[in-house]
Amino acid sequence: MSGWGRKRGVRWATAALVAGAVVGMTGCGPTDVGAAAQPSDGQSTGTSGAPGSGGTGPAGTGSAGQPAGPGGACVFVKPDGAQKFGHTGWGFRITGTDRWEYGAVENPTNALYTPPGGYIGAWHAEGTYARMLSDMSRDAHYPGKSTHPYSRYRCTSSSAGDVASARAMVRTVESRGFLVGIDPKTGDLGSRDCLDATYDVLKAYRTRHLTPAYQTEIPNVWVETLVLWTDKTLKSH
Repeated sequence: MSGWGRKRGVRWATAALVAGAVVGMTGCGPTDVGAAAQPSDGQSTGTSGAPGSGGTGPAGTGSAGQPAGPGGACVFVKPDGAQKFGHTGWGFRITGTDRWEYGAVENPTNALYTPPGGYIGAWHAEGTYARMLSDMSRDAHYPGKSTHPYSRYRCTSSSAGDVASARAMVRTVESRGFLVGIDPKTGDLGSRDCLDATYDVLKAYRTRHLTPAYQTEIPNVWVETLVLWTDKTLKSH
């Protein structure tokens, strides 16, 4: 990591810790939700769509507005989530097909630390590009009642993608627990939150133009660093 990167990571880590002391949480948790249910990993099928609107970006798009293939990746954003620090989810195209895999670590309990294997509200699904947008816009797989569905998404096209590695990373992020701040086991500052999950899955996919996400980085800040990604509003459908 460069000196600039270290300074950037430390700066946002400090901001996150200070904010966490004030509001009891940093990023990647709901602001106002109902009772959380246990997670389920559903297969999303069907063709109902949720068209995005109002966005620009240089990345090429294919049929139905999806990134030009055969690969592609998306980041979904809840700008008002987690006391407006933001929350992210991910999606990647199964290369050479019109199917996508998508998901998130929702952390509906608001806990700043959950040990590996604990409940963190992680989920993933598979469907068409239109179904993915529809599910994300409605928080269709959220474990409980969400009042802040995903309302923004950014995508990039790709000539390839490592689907096997991305799927393996999905299993990893769903089982490694949750952390923002000081790890009670090691005493080290770190994070295993929604943004780390999003970044790690898309990095495993070998996503192009993916900006590094440093530990304890604020999701809404990181999303703005995605250069050469489309930027669109996601409307509930």
